[in-house]
Amino acid sequence: MKRNRRMKLVATLGPASQPPDMMERLFIAGVDVFRINMSHSSHELATELCNSVRAVGKKHRHAIGVLADLQGPKFRLGEFHSGRVFVNDSAIFHFDRDESLGNAERVFLPHPQIFESVKPGHLLLLDDGKIRMRVIETKKDRISAQVLTGGALASRKGISMPETILPVGPLTDKDRLDLDCALRIKADWIALSFVQRHEDVEEVKKIVDGRAAIMVKIEKPSAIDDLEKIIAAGDGFMVARGDLGVELPVERVPSLQKQIVRQARAAGKPVVVATQMLESMISSPVPTRAEVSDVATAVFDGADAVMLSAESAVGQYPVEAIEVMNRIAIEVENDASYDAMVHAVDLAPLPTGADAIAAASHAIADTLELGAIVCYTATGSTALRVARERPGVTVIGLTPIEETAQRLSMVWGIQTVLTGDPKDLADMVRKACRISFDEGFVKAGQGMVITAGVPLGSPGATNMIRIAYLNEDGLPDGHTSEGPIRRAPGRRAQG
Repeated sequence: MKRNRRMKLVATLGPASQPPDMMERLFIAGVDVFRINMSHSSHELATELCNSVRAVGKKHRHAIGVLADLQGPKFRLGEFHSGRVFVNDSAIFHFDRDESLGNAERVFLPHPQIFESVKPGHLLLLDDGKIRMRVIETKKDRISAQVLTGGALASRKGISMPETILPVGPLTDKDRLDLDCALRIKADWIALSFVQRHEDVEEVKKIVDGRAAIMVKIEKPSAIDDLEKIIAAGDGFMVARGDLGVELPVERVPSLQKQIVRQARAAGKPVVVATQMLESMISSPVPTRAEVSDVATAVFDGADAVMLSAESAVGQYPVEAIEVMNRIAIEVENDASYDAMVHAVDLAPLPTGADAIAAASHAIADTLELGAIVCYTATGSTALRVARERPGVTVIGLTPIEETAQRLSMVWGIQTVLTGDPKDLADMVRKACRISFDEGFVKAGQGMVITAGVPLGSPGATNMIRIAYLNEDGLPDGHTSEGPIRRAPGRRAQG
């Protein structure tokens, strides 16, 4: 099923969307990847949901991705005597190791890591930032803080420490069990929460050992401080705007979103913009104008995907929300200013053979006004490098490996097709032309760039470019060329 846009759509599964018939409706409406939130999914349910996604993909002969999102560490207060108290501005409030019920002056905090790490001057945010405190004194079993912004505080509310690096990894005992489940059901992507430093990503990658791609959720201030190394370590990234907006001033979130998108694109790794994209559509059949503009901004920035959370998981209008996302992306990508805006940041090719091939393919497609770039890819790396260029033509990923096709469903602009390895170079060209024609990606008379590795079927060895033109039967008409590719004088690849 050909998509008429390059931005990808991710939808979270939940009570409103997990019945198989609704899942199929969402796919038809435009979903490319389904997210399973392990915070709210048992292992049995996660298995059932993944099987349903695979069934929809098989029915429609389309690679659909599965993203398993791990919960990560959660830090919560103890219980209050009356269930809820009111803390006043400027009051002194205490957190301690006493498990008795709390009151308006103190509460039990069942997390020794916080007592070990927090320092005077650090900020404490409670109940998603509604209540703010500044630490004034720390002891082995007691933290005293002055209330900056008071209000009602209930039992078991969350506490976060944006200025404190905690001595905990990103995986709790629950996360390790959930990760094992996600790998067992062959999820394509694992979303990793509570990443503070690049070592957190490297630790989980060792456990996963290539069985899935790791999507790092950027939601902690410490992750922003270590962003360059985190992007080098991860496979993909999610701008988790909800948590970022709690732990950092909300006015910083738009610029951080652009920074993360820009750095992920420069690395040639997919980046997803998430949280409150169409929040009003949880209960409304139409979005606000501000939400439409927000989604459009992510498209103009060249993000690989946008994600719906509660809108598709528990909302009243999940299909309508996906349809709106789809229409916005198509409209923006057809805008006259789109190409200039998506290439506003100059991303020079990295000094690798794959990047040189990708940049050359983009330049050739532009110069000759071809209809597509076709990438034979086993691991997906070639298609990723071409997508990094954000070319103005369709990028077709031909792969014999189903898992590769499913992972690429997260990546900007790539249309994947499962096919066997070609027998020889002539078969490679014929197969690329035939598939591109039959799937409706390229019309008779149009040309395409074909990239592959020689010898054929060798992963990570992309080293060849061919140009082919289609005849009326969707086969190469003989106007093919092979040999060294040189850029036209004075011209460079965009992106």
